[in-house]
Amino acid sequence: MRDLRLAVRALRATPVVTTVAIVSLALGIGANTAIFSLINSLLLRSLPVTDPPRLVTVSTGPSLNEQLYSYNVFDQVRQHRESFDGALAWMGLATVTLTHDGETEIVTDAFVSGDYFTTLGVPALLGRTLTPEDDERGGGPDGPVTVISYGLWQRRFGGAASVIGSRVTVERALFTIVGVAPPDFFGVEVGRTFDVALPIRTFSLVRPAVVSTDDDQGLRIMLRLKPGQSLETAAAAIRAVQPSVRTAAMPPQIRDHGSFLKDPWRLDPAGAGVSPLRQRFEQPLVMILIVVLVVLLIAGANLANLLLARGAARRHELSVRVALGASGWRIARQPLIESLLLAGAGTIAGLVVAMWASRAIVTRLSTSLNPVALPLPLDTRVLVFTAATLCATTLLFGFAPALRAMRVAPIDALREHGRTAAEGGGNSLSNGLLVAQVALSLLLVMTAGLFVQTFDRLARVSLGFDRDRVLVVTLSAPTIRAVDRNPFYHQLVKAAAAVPGVAHAGGSLTPPLISQVHDLVSVTVPGPSHPDVERISRSSYVTPGWLAAYGTAVRAGRDIDERDTLATVPVIVVNEAFVRRFLPDRRPIGATVQVSEGFGAIGEVPVGSKTVVGVVADAVYSSIREPAPPTMYIPLSQAEGGISLTYFYIAVRPSVGSPALLTRSVAAALTAVNPDVTIAFRPLSELVDESLAQDRLVAILSGFFGALALLLAGLGLYGVTAYAVARRRTEIGLRMALGAAPASVIRHVLSRITVLVGAGTIIGTGVGLWAAKFLAPLLYGLEPRDPATLVGAAITLVAIGALSGLLPAWRVSRIDPAEVLREG
Repeated sequence: MRDLRLAVRALRATPVVTTVAIVSLALGIGANTAIFSLINSLLLRSLPVTDPPRLVTVSTGPSLNEQLYSYNVFDQVRQHRESFDGALAWMGLATVTLTHDGETEIVTDAFVSGDYFTTLGVPALLGRTLTPEDDERGGGPDGPVTVISYGLWQRRFGGAASVIGSRVTVERALFTIVGVAPPDFFGVEVGRTFDVALPIRTFSLVRPAVVSTDDDQGLRIMLRLKPGQSLETAAAAIRAVQPSVRTAAMPPQIRDHGSFLKDPWRLDPAGAGVSPLRQRFEQPLVMILIVVLVVLLIAGANLANLLLARGAARRHELSVRVALGASGWRIARQPLIESLLLAGAGTIAGLVVAMWASRAIVTRLSTSLNPVALPLPLDTRVLVFTAATLCATTLLFGFAPALRAMRVAPIDALREHGRTAAEGGGNSLSNGLLVAQVALSLLLVMTAGLFVQTFDRLARVSLGFDRDRVLVVTLSAPTIRAVDRNPFYHQLVKAAAAVPGVAHAGGSLTPPLISQVHDLVSVTVPGPSHPDVERISRSSYVTPGWLAAYGTAVRAGRDIDERDTLATVPVIVVNEAFVRRFLPDRRPIGATVQVSEGFGAIGEVPVGSKTVVGVVADAVYSSIREPAPPTMYIPLSQAEGGISLTYFYIAVRPSVGSPALLTRSVAAALTAVNPDVTIAFRPLSELVDESLAQDRLVAILSGFFGALALLLAGLGLYGVTAYAVARRRTEIGLRMALGAAPASVIRHVLSRITVLVGAGTIIGTGVGLWAAKFLAPLLYGLEPRDPATLVGAAITLVAIGALSGLLPAWRVSRIDPAEVLREG
């Protein structure tokens, strides 16, 4: 306790230095905990279900199309219970309207199989969960039922137990609430959470206009392995039953029977859930965690230098204690306790920073197109990480001052304030820490520069369309029958085009950067000279006026127009990438290509031949980072059969002025066609900005931590230089008394800083050139070893070093030699 009181008293004696140390550690530890909390939630944390390591997903490949199956396939799979312990299926989350007591709100639905909750081992908090009997068309014995989330129960029903048995309207179908899910259960898709869980086969009740069959490919399948069953054994078992599943679940409309479920199934571990966010944010988050660990090292180096300086100032006191019989451990204990107090205070403040920062980062990750909901509890893994960070900070940066204190000699007590001993060669450790700080800071500044430039280049990519003068209208028409949607969508486009002030208007089922559904088609060009290689292309059904509304230039031929109907020759408009890939040796206009659609489990279904009537400029499709893929635009009017997609997108281009000014008039025109249609407006520029959310976040975080590293390095250089100058005040005063000019004193002081910064810059450059290769996957448009970035980072570090040393050098050059000599 006595050592603790002495440590508190010593820290209180220098409040400014102590505060700077605690704030530095709070930022370092808080940033590390915040980023690790995100990584834990997104990548490491198991689903809140029973025995999650036994969960696996069924697929034939990594793409989403290779993970989607029909209800018939799922039904056949779950009948083979001898191969596993349970099976469940679910659809991707979507939004629906929920009405209760006359109040309506938008909620997230999850269509799940009846054995979803039981296979996961998730009991109801209140009431019961769904059963296989509930998963029937029109509802089971209790009619259409639903299990609601804990959040919806609290938000909408006030946590009342009477919610069980209540009836809610989902879209236009009446459902009975039979259960409430536990508060920590969000589903199996990490980053998303459901509000209402509905049986899969009640889908047609919620969306009656969608022609839904048990052959529709929209389900993902998850299995629970038997206790002790290995992944390899389970995979072999599921492949053994695949032929019988294939035969029993073969859709009658599949003509190419050989491609249906032709690829062998594989099982992927799913104990941590599934999430498209992982692939998108895994590398950036791990990289940012490394960055903040480096920031913590810099902050810790400042702490070590602070304790070293404090120990040097107390060298006389410590030598007296040694002379009086104090042991080396007794002497070393004091700086260790001080470092523990500083690290402890920094950790407590860091936890507060972490809770705020992690939620702020999730907010930046979430967009209106891709809302993100990540639970961020301070669970055991996060607390252990934080505790380990605290211990590492204390041991790494408190050990050196403690070891230095143990080596103090009793003879120092006989010397005047221990000055001679202190001025020996004891600065090597402090200098080494400063060199390391400069090297690490250079590494972070270089990283920040690369990511900021990446974001800047992505923001200036030529998109192939006009991002600034387009208003995108998202429409939902679930009440319109699938067979009636095609003429209905064309009617909406004509209504929007007729609005005064609209130059062009066009519609699309899958517009770039917006729709989460991007159709892949297989393209075959007739003729022996064209090898059947790399046949996959993107396709988009559009109406006349869509390309003009987006401002995509027609390079040859014509645009899609009113003459393209079911009664005319099937046509397509293709982009320049399509021509380069599929028609490099022939005139594209008039060329005929064979098109098939459907991939993954369902196989390919021939669509027929289509004639190219136009070539347009390349345009971004699903990602700004990716080169424009070969793309074909198909007239929506030539789409055969009904349209299952309930979302439709209309692009509106104004004659003059801002597209936002058209919102009210376009809304009036569309609701005049059908007042039940749901409408949302977004400027295309805003949607483009949202697609850059990942790169913007990485640029902001790396830039912030790079600036923080510069600040900490500058503070470290300033503090050590100021301390060294203060210790040599008598020597410098004597030099000036003997005729040394102030300018020579400044040069003398800055020479030390120059050596330290130069050494750190050389080491940092070498480490940066080696580490740059790991950044390459996250960069765009520049090399990881970009010379301009490296030179800029080095110049920045040198400038910071010069500024850090200039102030104490200038102050010491202004001292009065006579006054200093009188003090001596």
